[in-house]
Amino acid sequence: MLTFGKEFTHAIEAKQVAAQEAERAKFIVEKAEQDKKSAIIRAQGEAKSAQLIGQAIANNPAFITLRQIEASREIAHTLANASSKLLLSSDDLLLNLSVMGAGATASSGKR
Repeated sequence: MLTFGKEFTHAIEAKQVAAQEAERAKFIVEKAEQDKKSAIIRAQGEAKSAQLIGQAIANNPAFITLRQIEASREIAHTLANASSKLLLSSDDLLLNLSVMGAGATASSGKR
């Protein structure tokens, strides 16, 4: 029967532990690189979105009103599905559309 000395066995175990730690470190580095790429892509998407929204507002000021209506609808939906009930004025839901409409009409009439 072939037996190995304690030092040899310890060296083999240390080598296996070192290999596992190297693989773990490699995985951590790869994950960090993927996270970095993901953050860059997300930032580029957000920048493009902001640019497109800016262009939409410049081309059609009513776009802001549309976004306010969409936000109001989302708020109303969230509140409607809430377990507790609240009483809010339409101003709290960003529904002061008559003021927005009058402002948009007045500003477009001055051009």
